[in-house]
Amino acid sequence: MASTADFRNGFVIEMDGIIFRIVEFQHVKPGKGGAFVRTKLRNVMTGAVIERTFRAGEKVTEVRLEAQEAQFLYSDGDLFHLMDSKTYDQFSISADVVGDASRFMKENDSVKVLTREGRPLLIELAAHVILTVTETEPGLRGDTAQGGTKQAMLETGLTVNVPLFIEIGDALKIDTRSGEYLGRAEK
Repeated sequence: MASTADFRNGFVIEMDGIIFRIVEFQHVKPGKGGAFVRTKLRNVMTGAVIERTFRAGEKVTEVRLEAQEAQFLYSDGDLFHLMDSKTYDQFSISADVVGDASRFMKENDSVKVLTREGRPLLIELAAHVILTVTETEPGLRGDTAQGGTKQAMLETGLTVNVPLFIEIGDALKIDTRSGEYLGRAEK
């Protein structure tokens, strides 16, 4: 058992038989009445986000997940095929488990597979990834004075807003939590 004092982003809890991951939390101490913790929880299975308020000090069931290093090999639509980095065993995970992480994964990338009782529940990525621009409009000379942005499609199919000077073939650093452009990366 854990209490609300243990809450942090990424903390995994179980409520009513459903596993949730804490996306956001905020301790609130009003002038009158008891303190409480306001949270946003993501359902691990469906990806749905709910808001829930806990009383300060309330006990919750903590879920311990095992992390397994793996290498993403390829996807064939409904299944993502990975290889265990230690044993070199190959295994498959459904697209439902991978979820939004698929927008940032390219072949041969290293990922963490979080499992419970041998069953994969989540894919955890690095804080940022480096992806190459495959499609974007050409930037016009002198267009950078206003600091505008344009859309760029990356090699995984993800579309992000980028500065006007970005061209096809540029390697970009992308934040995996927000999906935003962070800057150019060296190839």
